[in-house]
Order: sequence, then structure tokens, then C-alpha cells
Amino acid sequence: MPRDSTPIPAVPDVHRVYFVSDSTGITAETLGSALLANFPDVAFERRTVPFVDSVEKARSLIAELRLAGDEGPTPIVFTTVKSPAVRDALAEAPAIVLDLLAGHLADLERTLGTAASERSGQFHELGDLDRYFARMKAVEYAIEHDDGQSTRSLELADVIIIAPSRCGKTPTTMYLALQHGLLVANYPLTDDDFPFDELPRTVAGMADRCFGITTTPLRLSQVRHERRPHSRYASLAQCTLELRRAEDLYRRSGVPFLNSSTKSVEEMSAVILQTLRARTSPSAKGTR
Repeated sequence: MPRDSTPIPAVPDVHRVYFVSDSTGITAETLGSALLANFPDVAFERRTVPFVDSVEKARSLIAELRLAGDEGPTPIVFTTVKSPAVRDALAEAPAIVLDLLAGHLADLERTLGTAASERSGQFHELGDLDRYFARMKAVEYAIEHDDGQSTRSLELADVIIIAPSRCGKTPTTMYLALQHGLLVANYPLTDDDFPFDELPRTVAGMADRCFGITTTPLRLSQVRHERRPHSRYASLAQCTLELRRAEDLYRRSGVPFLNSSTKSVEEMSAVILQTLRARTSPSAKGTR
């Protein structure tokens, strides 16, 4: 019997990526991930390494990077470390080291005529207490008003997200609250809200603050099947009906909406923020 000569598909190399910081690592991870997103066909194994604030910690990481390089492709390191001594140590690592701050800090130092502080963690510290407490207040508001649980102080909401169940209301609500300090409520559209032609009584009169979310019937069915498999709630027919009714309602009520099936929470939040700013701009107010 002749041997099968079909070639075995090559297993793509997995590139190990390290997000290294002298603080929480959030900035390094955010900026590094934004760059990696431009290479969707490349496999990455990611690790965030926070609080690398001494040369000793940098050397410990370098030893790990050396092992990683022996096992696969040269590791990639995104760093936002501010200490020159630690940055110099990391620069000697057997890796592709991308310093996300160095050149920009030098440019700013020249422009501002002063040296940057070497103190770590300033981006995420509680220096702006008013902003910090505003975000915490927004998160508490979002939790209280999630999925229509409460109508208390609903009139204070900056945004009210409305959508059928499992379209992405809660993640978007929490992101807007935590990242932008907005008071955001969300309300689920259910069978009880139809076949009425107007917005549900709970949010009636607040159309100027409402924003709708939709998705594709197939995607919604898949998400619902994970929660309640083989139920009418998750059926493709039910999902198709609910989405069609929701979109009709958005259009009749003049509520802007977007499709969440191909958008990240960050992208959806950016669209909502842009719409909110357009509504509250002086030119928009002048046309009302």
C-alpha cells in the first residue's frame, strides 16, 4: 500500500509576547495589543509582567526570555518602564524590545524644557481624585441599573443602552462607566415591550439619551445557546424576530444603534461616545 504523500500542514510558530511595566502593565498591554492587532494571522502567546521596577527584577525576566527564545521564535517585549537603569537592563535582553515611551518622552522633554519624572505608576495612580471617584460612582450606578433592575435616578443617566437580551449591553455599560466615568443604564427589550410602537414606559421620554444595540440572528442564537441550550429563547426564529422588532423600534423612535456582531466593546463605546458628543454639541442643541 503506497504511503500517503500528502504533506503535513506546518504548525505556525507561536510568538511569545511580554508586556513589561514598572506599574500595573495596563498601558503596555493596551498599546502593545493595538500594534499586534495589525497581524491577525500570526499566533501570539501573551504575558503581562507588572512591577518590574528594579534591575534585579529585570534580570530575572531576562533569564525567562532567554529560555523562551531557546524554545521558539525570539520573544517580543513591549515595555513602558521609566527607570533608565531598568530600561538599559531590558535593552540587553535576548528579545525584540520595543520601548513604547523612550522616544516620545525625549520629544516631550525637549518640547516642555523639563525632565520627565521617573516615578512609576503615575498614569494609573489616584492623582486626580475627582476623576477616580467619578468613575467609581459610575460603576456603582451601572451595577444598580444593569438589565433594568432599577429605575431610581434613571433621569441622571448620560446614556441608556437598550437591546434584546445578550446583545452586549452589560459589557459596554461597564466599559463606559469604568473607562469614561459616564452614568450608564441598560434596559432589556423583551416580548412585553412589543407590539407597542413606542419606547418602553421605563425609558419613554428619554429617547435623546437612548442608544440601541443589535447583532446578527445567528450570533445571538449562538450566545443564547450557551446560556439556555435548545430553548425557544435561543432559537434562530426567536432571535430573528426580536432583532427585527428592536431595529424597527429604534428607527421609529429615532434611536441610533449599531451592530455588535463584529465590533469590540472598545469600538462600540467609541461610537456611543461620538454620538453622545454630537447630541450635546452647541450646533446640535441649536437645531432642536
